Amino acid sequence: MSIDNTALLTDQYELTMVSAALRHPVAHRPCVFEVFARRLPDGRRYGVVAGTGRVLDELTGFRFGDDELAVVRRFLDDDTVDWLREYRFSGDIDGYREGELYFPGSPILTVRASFAEGVLLETLILSILNHDSAIASAAARMVSAAGSRPIIEMGSRRTHERAAVAGARAAYIAGVAATSNLEAARTYGVPSAGTAAHAFTLGFTGPDGPDEKAAFAAQIEALGVGTTLLVDTYDITQGVRNAIEVAGPGLGAVRIDSGDLGVLARKVREQLDDLGATGTKIVVSGDLDEYAIASLRAEPVDTYGVGTSLVTGSGAPTAGMIYKLVEVDGIPVAKRASHKESKGGAKAAARSARPTGTIVEEVVYRATDQVPAADGLTLRPLQIPLVRGGDAVDSLPTLAEGRAHLADALVTLPWEGLGLSHGDPAVPTRYVLG
Repeated sequence: MSIDNTALLTDQYELTMVSAALRHPVAHRPCVFEVFARRLPDGRRYGVVAGTGRVLDELTGFRFGDDELAVVRRFLDDDTVDWLREYRFSGDIDGYREGELYFPGSPILTVRASFAEGVLLETLILSILNHDSAIASAAARMVSAAGSRPIIEMGSRRTHERAAVAGARAAYIAGVAATSNLEAARTYGVPSAGTAAHAFTLGFTGPDGPDEKAAFAAQIEALGVGTTLLVDTYDITQGVRNAIEVAGPGLGAVRIDSGDLGVLARKVREQLDDLGATGTKIVVSGDLDEYAIASLRAEPVDTYGVGTSLVTGSGAPTAGMIYKLVEVDGIPVAKRASHKESKGGAKAAARSARPTGTIVEEVVYRATDQVPAADGLTLRPLQIPLVRGGDAVDSLPTLAEGRAHLADALVTLPWEGLGLSHGDPAVPTRYVLG
C-alpha cells in the first residue's frame, strides 16, 4: 500500500551519511549494496521472501518535497538539502522474487547505484523486507501445519493499522486463504472473510437476560444460513444447540474461540452430527500458532483463524535481514567485526536440486562469474531483474504468482525442512567466491 511520499520513512543517519559523503568523491562512486540474513531466527529451517513488491511501490514515492525538506533542513546543510530536492533513484536492483525461499547468506536483494543514492534506501528496504518476510515465514509454517485445511488471517487488532495491511498481503503469499482486513482486500485483492464477535451476541441482552438465539437469528437474517456462528459466548453445548435450532442443519459453520480447542472440537462435532448438521464445519481460533495447529491435525477442525502469533514478534520473529555495502568502484569491501562479518563483492545465487526436485544447497558466487557447475544436479539462478535505471521492470511476478511459486518451492524442501523442531537450515549455503 503506497503512501504519497516515503522519503521520511527512514533513519536520520542515512541522510547525515549522505551529507558527509557529498563533500567527497565517495558520494558518486558506483557501489553495490546487498540485503541478506546472517542466520535464520531460532527454530526456523527456511525463510520466505515477501515485501519486494511493496519496496518497488514505495521507491516511486521516495522524493523530497517542500514538506520533507523542511524536516531535514533542521540538521542538514543547504548543499545536501539541494541534492535531496533533486533525488531520484537511478540505479539497478536485482533480487529474489516474492514467494522465494531464502537461507543464511542468500543475496535477497542487490542494489547498484552511487554510494549516496544507494545508502539512502537502507532503512526503507529493510523495514519492509524484515516485516513482510517475517510474517510470510511464520505463515508458511502455519499453512504447512494445517495441511489442506484453510487458515484465515485476523491479526489486524494486534498490530499497527498499516502493518496489518502489509501483514495480510505477506500471509496471503504464504498460502493463507483469506484475511479479515478490508484494506488488504481493496489494495491487494486478498480474499476477505468475517462474521461476528462476542460483542454481537452480548448485545442481545435484555431485562430478562442474554438471548443468544435472537443474536443468531439476526446474524442469519443478515448473512444467510451459510454464515459462521460464534457458539462459545456462554455455554458452548447450549450454544451449538441454539445455533442449529435457529439455523437448521444447513448452518455453514460454528466457531470456537476459547478453551481446550481439541477437546471442544471433538464434542462439538459429535453434537453437530447428532443434531443432523453433518455438513456444518468447525472453525477454531484463539492465539493459534503453528504448534497449536499441528496439535489439532487429528481433531475434526475444518478452518483455523490466526492473529496474534502471526503478526507479532513472538510468532513472527524478525527476519534479521541487513543491508551491507559489499563493493565500491569494483573493489570488494567487507565488515570484519566479530560475529558481524560480511563477505565482500557483488554476488549472485543459484539453487541446486536433484532430478526429483529436492533442493540440495544454496550456491552463492561472484556476480561476474558463470553459474558453478553441479554434476547430476540442476541449478536455478535465483535473482531476477527488478529495477533498471530507477524504474521497475515490466512484467514482474504478480502476488498470485508469488503465492503459487512458494507453494511449489515448499514441495522441494528436504522433508525435515518442513518440521517444526529446532535444527539447522533445511538447505546449506555454499560460497564459491574464488
